[in-house]
Amino acid sequence: MISEAGALARLGEAVRAVGGSRVLLVTDPGLASAGHPQRAARIMTEAGLAVFTFDGVKENPTEREVDAGVVFARTHHVDCIVAVGGGSSMDCAKGVNFILTNGGRMADYKGHDRATKPMLPSVGVPTTSGTGSEAQSYALITDERTHLKMACGDKKAAFRVAILDPELTLSQPKSVTAVTGIDAVAHAVESHVCTKRNPVSQMCSLAAFRHLERNFEVVLKTPADLAARSAMQVGAYLAGMAIENAMLGVCHSCANPLTAHYGITHGVAIGVMLPHVIRFNAPTPTGCTPKSLATTPRRTARRPARRSRPASPN
Repeated sequence: MISEAGALARLGEAVRAVGGSRVLLVTDPGLASAGHPQRAARIMTEAGLAVFTFDGVKENPTEREVDAGVVFARTHHVDCIVAVGGGSSMDCAKGVNFILTNGGRMADYKGHDRATKPMLPSVGVPTTSGTGSEAQSYALITDERTHLKMACGDKKAAFRVAILDPELTLSQPKSVTAVTGIDAVAHAVESHVCTKRNPVSQMCSLAAFRHLERNFEVVLKTPADLAARSAMQVGAYLAGMAIENAMLGVCHSCANPLTAHYGITHGVAIGVMLPHVIRFNAPTPTGCTPKSLATTPRRTARRPARRSRPASPN
C-alpha cells in the first residue's frame, strides 16, 4: 500500500513492479470530468506501458458491465488491470479479472476461492474514502435478475498494490464525502463486533475507527484538508482489512436490499440503518459491545500528507 499526497505519480512504477505491460484501466465515465483516469493513463504511458481504458462501469455493476469489460480486455490482450474510482470501479475490475482468466459467469464464483486458475495482477486506486474494496479480495456484483449483490471472493483477485492519494478525493462533492465516509465508519463498527471477529480483525477495525472518528467531520467542514483526507483513506483501507479478516453485520444486510430494490445510494442506506442497528444490539449481554470504540482518544490519526518522492531502487 502506498499512501501519500501525489502517490498517483507512482502508478507506472507500481504496475511495472507487478509485471504489467499491457494495462486494462477500469473506471467510470463520471470521473472523466475530474481528470483522474486521464492522469492515470498518462502516467502509465509515460512509464512505457500500453494502456487501454474501459469506462463502462456503472454504480453497483452487474454482470453486463463485467462481460463488456471482458470483451474489451480480450481485444487488447491485457496482462494487468488497474482500477481507478470508487467501489464500483474496483468491484467491476475484480469481476473482469475473474471471468477473463477463469471463464464462466460471476454467479459461478459466489462465495470464496472458486477460481481454479491464476488471475492477472492488479492495482487499485480509490478516489473515495469508504468502500475499502482496495483492501479486499471480494468483488460485489449485482445479479440483474434478483437485484441482489453477489460476493465473489478469491485471494488472487485482491489488488497487489493499493495507491491511496488524498489529492484524488478533493474533487468529490460533499455529498459523496458524506455517504462514503459513513460507509467506512459502519465497516469499522460492524467488523469489530460481528460474530466472526478475531484479534486481527479487531486490531484493524479499531485502528480504522481511530482514523475515521476524528477526521470525518473535518473533511466535511474543511474539504481541502489533505491530512484529514489522507487519514480518511487510511481508515477506509483499514476497515476493508477488518472486513477481509472477519465479516460485516445486519446493518449491511438491511441496507443492501434498500439499494437493490429502491435504488437508494448505498451510503445513504447505511446511514439510515446504522443508528437503529446499534440501538438494537446495544443491550446484548454477549460482551460484543465495542467499548474500545467508544473510548477512542481524539488525538489520533492526523498526520501531514506528504508529497510524492522518487521510489527507492529496492
